[in-house]
Amino acid sequence: MLLDVIRSVASELDLDGLSADQIIDRLSDDHIDLLLELQEADAWDEKYRKFDFLFPDETMRVGNSTYHARRLYQRHLEFFRLGAKIRARCFMAANRVGKTFSAGGYEMACHLTGRYPHWWEGRRFRHPIRAWACGKTNETTRDIVQTTLLGDIEYQGSRKVVDGAGVIPKSCIGLHSGSVTWKQGVADLIDTIKIQHVSGGWSKLGLKSYQQGRGAFEGTAQHVIWDDEEPPMDVYGEQMIRTATTKGLMMVTFTPLAGLSDVVQQFLPGEDDGQ
Repeated sequence: MLLDVIRSVASELDLDGLSADQIIDRLSDDHIDLLLELQEADAWDEKYRKFDFLFPDETMRVGNSTYHARRLYQRHLEFFRLGAKIRARCFMAANRVGKTFSAGGYEMACHLTGRYPHWWEGRRFRHPIRAWACGKTNETTRDIVQTTLLGDIEYQGSRKVVDGAGVIPKSCIGLHSGSVTWKQGVADLIDTIKIQHVSGGWSKLGLKSYQQGRGAFEGTAQHVIWDDEEPPMDVYGEQMIRTATTKGLMMVTFTPLAGLSDVVQQFLPGEDDGQ
């Protein structure tokens, strides 16, 4: 939007070939106010509306960020699509290819909010869900998984909240009293948080780490569980149980640094475990 307005102003005022100082001299106060307002809007969108811009029809820029056309992400689209018919999926790939943010994080945001894009062919939940997002340790869960989904920690007065700069839209994150609980003994790690679903209710997201052990994954049924990095087999097995009664989804995104482990073998051709 900002670039379009700049081009329009440049055409209107015939600014081609002028120096920066000459251009500034020709801009009216109204032009300057408009450009500053649009620059602030672009910066806000770039920080807080990532979800709305991922996987566009055509490559686009928002602020300083580039969002490439959806057709360039065939592996991601296949991963999403298979969720409609496969209970447990794995996005196993090299580092820095978008496994966390653009695959696991984006799909988790879709399910928690119910905001599915027009092109979505994967599983849909028409109601608020219960979900876990999990990492290897408490610290990596906080620094990678939590930040990916919810952004950084900030304070509203004396109250600690998240800034909403992750993949989950800021407008969907519950920031009212009681919407966020924090884990004991781990600085700034969320235990549970409420996310607004389009149906009008609230999804509940829990943050967990494999470091807590298999016992931490016992108990409540879940609709979606996302593991960022490979879990121990006993944890993975317990998670599968948690999604059984809901006919829920398991997503695992990782680079197979441990080689041909038991979890990796669950997703290899010829294995018959519902994947």
